[in-house]
Amino acid sequence: MITPPQKLRLLLVDDQALFREGLRTLLSLVPDFTLVGEAADGREAVSLAQKLRPDVILMDLRMPGMDGVEATRLIRQSVSAPQILVLTTFDHDNEVFTALAAGAIGYLLKDVPSEKLAEAIRCAARGESTLQPAVASKVVAEFARLQNKQQRRSAQPLIEPLSSRELEVLEQLATGRSNKEIASHLRIAEGTVKNHMSQVLTKLGVQDRTQAALHARELGLL
Repeated sequence: MITPPQKLRLLLVDDQALFREGLRTLLSLVPDFTLVGEAADGREAVSLAQKLRPDVILMDLRMPGMDGVEATRLIRQSVSAPQILVLTTFDHDNEVFTALAAGAIGYLLKDVPSEKLAEAIRCAARGESTLQPAVASKVVAEFARLQNKQQRRSAQPLIEPLSSRELEVLEQLATGRSNKEIASHLRIAEGTVKNHMSQVLTKLGVQDRTQAALHARELGLL
């Protein structure tokens, strides 16, 4: 006797009841899916993930109380955690990167065609990532930016590297803060800031604060 293939157990997390109802109907039409639960916020999602042990969670991001990013982070910390596929309306850079950093395996927008959503769910269950094209381009661009920054850092021609405090002063300088404001922010004396600033200019080989900020960016220090 042939045993029928086991269905993928799904948990749907979204604060909009109407959207959950529509997605519930859609998922019920896919023969290898079974919806085991629904949550209206991140806190409920964490609880149900532990209780129901789904294979894949479809996670919205912007929800009252605990949002989807925090819920993703908490769920993915557990042993044998389910895969999490973000399904949201927003593709802002910060939300994309924080969700993926929290442990989401994929990121889709809610206007994704139903067949692509179904395939993304199956991919997630296999541990494979799925990113919507608009999202994928953001990830590639960010990866290239970080790689270039790292390459600039590794190639920095400074004879003497900046100390951790000097880097802090440099970062504050780049925001346009005065010595007095930097001193207040770092909780050190203004005279100490001036001494660090002098060292920063000397080590960078520049004459003023503007040149320091520009050169530091070229070197990948900012």
